[in-house]
Amino acid sequence: MKFAPRSAFVGQPGYRLLPMRFRRLPWDESRVLVSSMAGDWMVMPRAEFERVVEGTVAREEALFADLEARHLVMADPAISTLAPLLSQYRTRKAYIERGPCLHIFVVSLRCHHTCAYCQVSRQPVGETTFDLTPEDARHAVDRLFEWPAPDLTVEFQGGEPLLHFERVRTLTKAITERNRSEKRNLRFVIASTLHDLTDDQLAFMRDHRFELSTSLDGPEWLHNANRPRPERDSYRRTIEGIERGRKMLGEHAVSALTTLTRRSLDAPVEIVDEYRKLGFHSISLRPLSPYGFARKTEARTGYSIDDFLRFYRSALDHLLAVNRDGYFMEETYGRLLLSQLFTPFAHGYVDLRSPTGAGLGAVVYDYDGLVYPSDEARMLASMGDRSFALGHVDETVATWLASPVMQKVLEAGVAEALPTCADCAYVPFCGADPIDHYARQGDTIGHRPTSDFCRKQMGLFDLLLRRWEQGTQEEREILEGWAIRSTRREPVGEAA
Repeated sequence: MKFAPRSAFVGQPGYRLLPMRFRRLPWDESRVLVSSMAGDWMVMPRAEFERVVEGTVAREEALFADLEARHLVMADPAISTLAPLLSQYRTRKAYIERGPCLHIFVVSLRCHHTCAYCQVSRQPVGETTFDLTPEDARHAVDRLFEWPAPDLTVEFQGGEPLLHFERVRTLTKAITERNRSEKRNLRFVIASTLHDLTDDQLAFMRDHRFELSTSLDGPEWLHNANRPRPERDSYRRTIEGIERGRKMLGEHAVSALTTLTRRSLDAPVEIVDEYRKLGFHSISLRPLSPYGFARKTEARTGYSIDDFLRFYRSALDHLLAVNRDGYFMEETYGRLLLSQLFTPFAHGYVDLRSPTGAGLGAVVYDYDGLVYPSDEARMLASMGDRSFALGHVDETVATWLASPVMQKVLEAGVAEALPTCADCAYVPFCGADPIDHYARQGDTIGHRPTSDFCRKQMGLFDLLLRRWEQGTQEEREILEGWAIRSTRREPVGEAA
């Protein structure tokens, strides 16, 4: 594509180009996706895009009105204003003002599973030295309320947090009592296998309006293979826990996600159908992460991003068929990406933030009192790399934010300023994720053209946009419906 010299169009009286990025559509290189800095976008033929850049689109054309409405061009600067563009940009980045909304309390590393893909270094059930102490728990509550966010999601993780439920109980009571004066909007979540739920625990969760997040990897043969127990009853116990949780807390209080191993990639239809059979209306198709035991067993359980994208395409096709049959079911990560494309609002999901959500959108209080800016940073620490420890719970939030670690994260945390990302048409909808790049490539900025994170993000955006564009009217409405639902509530974090 040839562009006219800058002087030929930027300052002419017809119109002025506003900051934009473009991407040739991989499935049709005769057309391009063009995005504005605020996240407006449109698809157009390359020939039309060349006319836009060359400054030859007449103001009377419908194309010009479309470009102006999407903040891609501006009429005469003497009579135009950037206020609408800046207002939309501010709306999309509104999460920055709130501070971290997701606060993860790791109450214990103990667990009774031996999952090969475990992202943390689980510990035997009897190793109570890996439990959060009362003193560190008290400090963590103090730190929680130092943050300014009006909405706080408190998520209890492990290991298996039910193995140290007394700490969950005392923390919940302390946070609730403190909130009588703080008056924040609290949301409690516990990420668990649900295998050891007792009636007493469920009654406590009901009284404090808990939500449950669990892992369900698919049908029984797959779940038991991915999440083994000596008794080979992992699936049965998970299903029983889901049913008991729903009965006590309500149908919508229990969610599940699947972690995809190599064996999972052969069963996209079976995995989706299992969730439908159990009455779930959302499914999270989560690829493996490069942390903990998942890194050690990568040769046995891992796969390429291309393999994951092929699986996702098949699963998405089946999900759309399920929806066409009248049963609503969404894929949660796809829903988040679609919401970035089809709504102007900021849902604040940590992985899709720029500036990064690490430390600005989430904080993790680990079992040993150390604090991390994300769950991924905590997972790295479990592998012996504490490069991203912000400090200890007995220090103030201001100390953490001023730490060299936080400065390192922030320096690589603005996607619009990163090599390659700065030119990507999807950057208004994406995130920087410096810790993921450090884990995979040894550097917080990383090499984006070979980054698995970038290849996954771009692959999913391409896949979803193509499916929306080439789908039937009914399928387009289904995908747009997912996007609208995403603005209602931030998703729960990782499950056990």
